[in-house]
Amino acid sequence: MPRDSRQQARDRLSALAPTSEDRQDTTAARRIEQDASLVGRLLAAAGEQNDHGQEPDVIPDDVGAALGLFEDMREQLDRLETQVVIEARRRGMDWRQIAAHQGLNSSQAASQRYQRLMTRLEEIRQGVR
Repeated sequence: MPRDSRQQARDRLSALAPTSEDRQDTTAARRIEQDASLVGRLLAAAGEQNDHGQEPDVIPDDVGAALGLFEDMREQLDRLETQVVIEARRRGMDWRQIAAHQGLNSSQAASQRYQRLMTRLEEIRQGVR
């Protein structure tokens, strides 16, 4: 999806007001937002220098903590993407339309991506991953 299209999508979705029904689904999105913000804070702190030209007290454990957030963020993103694809299908979108919005080249690619997401989430649920 081209950069302008992404901004149009953000603008369009920003106009939607969450209902009480939506609050449960936004929990995963809020957790991703918070975790991404924490990673951003770490990177900002790591790039800063104090008045003496020295890097701040970002230690390997801090970097490790940030790295530890990514697997959960990926899982939550996979769940959200799966839910949105299910909603798209429920609303009558075909795989070609879904593919176009995902920046994929074919309906087959979109369907396969959905199947991979579902498989990954099921493996996580079963403790295989």
